Amino acid sequence: MAEASVETNSRSADRTKVRRSARKPSTELLVRYRSIADGIVLLFPPYTEVVIHDLSTQTVVHVANNQSKRELGDDSALDDIEFDPDESVIGPYEKLGWDGRKIRSVSIVVRNDEGGPIGVMCINFHLAALEQARQALELLVSSAALQAQPEKLFQDDWQERVNIFLNHWLQERKLVLSMLTRDHKRALIEALHEEGAFKGKSAANYVAKVLSIGRATVFNYLKELRGNE
Repeated sequence: MAEASVETNSRSADRTKVRRSARKPSTELLVRYRSIADGIVLLFPPYTEVVIHDLSTQTVVHVANNQSKRELGDDSALDDIEFDPDESVIGPYEKLGWDGRKIRSVSIVVRNDEGGPIGVMCINFHLAALEQARQALELLVSSAALQAQPEKLFQDDWQERVNIFLNHWLQERKLVLSMLTRDHKRALIEALHEEGAFKGKSAANYVAKVLSIGRATVFNYLKELRGNE
């Protein structure tokens, strides 16, 4: 019965519950991660913050690009966190900052040479600026104020018709202009010819520019097509 109790306690210890400890070596090990935290915020400025927590003291020991108004020595409030022995990365997850704005975070468990958790490095990305940019873009591209194209203005606009046909042709074949081979371009010119796209003045020149081929090439293709009709 005692052996079973020992085994149960051993399994429970594997899922280490964070608690205060008088041990100090972890603090010295965590110093190594300060430069990593500083480097991360330099790569993703100015809305990224990195906070390092020392699990032995349950306090904040480093803050890079302080956005959360935390101070060194603040309580980490991690007492209720339990780590799976194999868990290294937690997240990404969202939380709210002191100002009520969204933060997207990833927490990385920092371990000692024996694999025991000694700290947590939290990378916090403040989304407020991106949210504002997204809202501005949505307003900018909103179709609510758009009106239908004036029929008289576009009835003879061969360029508009070429653009519409070209995009439909590419979408049907799941292609993009940069992917088109010589055979693709020849097939596209043939399809445009069948639609009467080249009746417009300078249409051949326009298609040549769009497809990044010489005008002579387009004219040669058209000559062959008309000769076969």
